[in-house]
Amino acid sequence: MTVHAPVKPLQRAEIAKRTGCNLETVRYYEKVGLLPEPPRTQGGHRAYGAEHERRLRFILRARELGFTLDEIRALLLLVDERNAPCGQVRNVAAAHLGDVQDKIADLKRMERVLKDVVAQCADGSRPECPLIEALFR
Repeated sequence: MTVHAPVKPLQRAEIAKRTGCNLETVRYYEKVGLLPEPPRTQGGHRAYGAEHERRLRFILRARELGFTLDEIRALLLLVDERNAPCGQVRNVAAAHLGDVQDKIADLKRMERVLKDVVAQCADGSRPECPLIEALFR
């Protein structure tokens, strides 16, 4: 039988460094309830465990994928329930996918308009600026 040494709890600065997260962001995620407040040591320091680090990595990755805090909260609720069917997670992800596709369409429209305006500027020697005029319309 193998005996594992207990994992040393992490302080907030340590968990931030290990996850590549800003210290203030860790505080914020605790404040808004995405990251549960860790227990404290006898000295009053926060003692983050492996589950805190795992959850923080989940939050950070979800943010990288563009999920909103409310969407992340919904996903974490499903994680916490542990018996939530994958279909519920799929529904959250599918709604987010729709938002991403809408943003891509908006970005493509912006790209077309900007390409047109930049082309109108030609060599930049025109007395009036088509971009400035387009923004005033």
